[in-house]
Amino acid sequence: MNASKIVKDTHTPLKKFAYATTVTCSTQASTYGKCIAANYTDVRKDMCKDEFAKFAECLRTTVS
Repeated sequence: MNASKIVKDTHTPLKKFAYATTVTCSTQASTYGKCIAANYTDVRKDMCKDEFAKFAECLRTTVS
């Protein structure tokens, strides 16, 4: 069963979001998390902007 079929079968927005963040967008989430973890002692505005943008786009595409 492919990921898009599973997401479409998930009826509530929260279930779609949970699936998207843990399965479909796991690569982007991991990249964003690693950026945050690597730079948490030197927080500055937009420090992981590109990584977050890719993660957010994946979530928007998957959930909609």
